[in-house]
Amino acid sequence: MFGIHDFTLFLLSSLIFIATPGIDAMFVLSRSISNGRASGMAASAGIATGAFVHTILSTIGLSIILSQSVILFMAIKIIGGIYLVYIGIKSLLKKSEGVSLKNVSNVSNKKHFVQGVITNVANPKNILFYLSFLPQFASTNNGTGSLSFLLLGSSFAVIVLVWYVLVTYFSTIATKAIRDNKTFNSILNKISGVVFIALGWKLIVAKPN
Repeated sequence: MFGIHDFTLFLLSSLIFIATPGIDAMFVLSRSISNGRASGMAASAGIATGAFVHTILSTIGLSIILSQSVILFMAIKIIGGIYLVYIGIKSLLKKSEGVSLKNVSNVSNKKHFVQGVITNVANPKNILFYLSFLPQFASTNNGTGSLSFLLLGSSFAVIVLVWYVLVTYFSTIATKAIRDNKTFNSILNKISGVVFIALGWKLIVAKPN
């Protein structure tokens, strides 16, 4: 539907990627713990907004590529597949370490929101992820390409928002698990590594649809 396939797999893969501790997670946790739940919610909204900005940018870029050449688009998919395999291997090899959460001075929730947007948008790895991940689940049909990219990216942004709102709500538990339990962090890295290697390989060998 709407040029999207394997949507359930997309949702599951997105959740695994988002749940793996990273810059965005540490930003939300630090705001939640240092300044309270409202600040964490504002930071979560900022991160999700940044994700939607990446959705718009990647939709425009991928749609232009698809309109010019399906072959070029498939080349982008293969390159994206290689990138997914790369980040999967990095996750598997990453050593599990405790996470240090910086104490943050009291600032307004509006500033936490803006900081969340900047934190997400300014991370170049995010746009690379979008460009390599979305084509995995989108049709190369010019009639539905733009819509499928937009729907997939928007769905990802919604998952980001829901996840970080939950992380904020259960901030004390989440912080202890991520900061003190190296096994928890290691398991998430291993799961995400296997998932993205599998997705990358699937993307590399996939035929045009």
